[in-house]
Parts: sequence; structure tokens; C-alpha cells
Amino acid sequence: MPDAFNTRVLSVATGSAERIVDLTRDCESFLREVAAGRDGLLNVFVPHATAGIAVIETGAGSDDDLLTALHTLLPADDRWQHRHGSPGHGRDHVLPALVPPHATLPVLGGQLDLGTWQSVCLVDTNRDNPDRRVRLSFLGGR
Repeated sequence: MPDAFNTRVLSVATGSAERIVDLTRDCESFLREVAAGRDGLLNVFVPHATAGIAVIETGAGSDDDLLTALHTLLPADDRWQHRHGSPGHGRDHVLPALVPPHATLPVLGGQLDLGTWQSVCLVDTNRDNPDRRVRLSFLGGR
């Protein structure tokens, strides 16, 4: 009988540029191994104070549009009280209020129940931290 709760930590190299990293295939691979055709919930969590998880369309410009919108809402300048790190780094600490560090997604029959154009993505605007961890946790019925 499969476990009701399974978890895995992914290591994601985001480099020194702002990035949106599509994690959908990693999520699907994890579920193939642990969900065993069950219904449940997948929680995706990034334990960092300067990154978030978004469910968005990728590849058609929406990922770049999100970064542009974040630049508009959270400019990388000297207005921020939190001032260590690269210029404007304080905005990275505000990011999780707009792009939360987690998402909980439905799993039906062992597969993510995403819309046609939806992807699960890591949003990282912090150029000072090139290595991220992302925890995937599946809670499924027995």
C-alpha cells in the first residue's frame, strides 16, 4: 500500500539572473513515483524568503510578462529598507507577498489537474542566491 504522505526536495540552479523555472515536469515525475493513481494534493513549497511559486502559462511570453510586472511593482532601486545584497535586493524580500512561496494543487488519478496552459513555476528575482530548494509533498488517499 502506498504511503499517504511523500515528499522530495528538488535542487534548482537559478543562476545570477532573474528567472522563472518551469517545475511541471518535476512535479509530474514525482507524482508518477508516489501517487500510484491516487487522488490527493500536491504542495509545492520554496523555503526561501526571496522566491515564490506561480501557476502560469509559460513559453508564450507570460513568464517574461510576469517578470516585467514584478519590475513595475517592485523596482530594483534604493527605496527599500532591507538593504543588504545587490542594489534593490529589498524588493526580493517583498516578492513572496505577491508571489507566495507555495501552491497546493489537485491530483486526480495520480496526475496534476492543471488547465491546458498552466505550468507550475519557481519565480526567483534574487540574483544573489543562485541555488534554490523546492519541496514537493504529496498527500493522497489510501
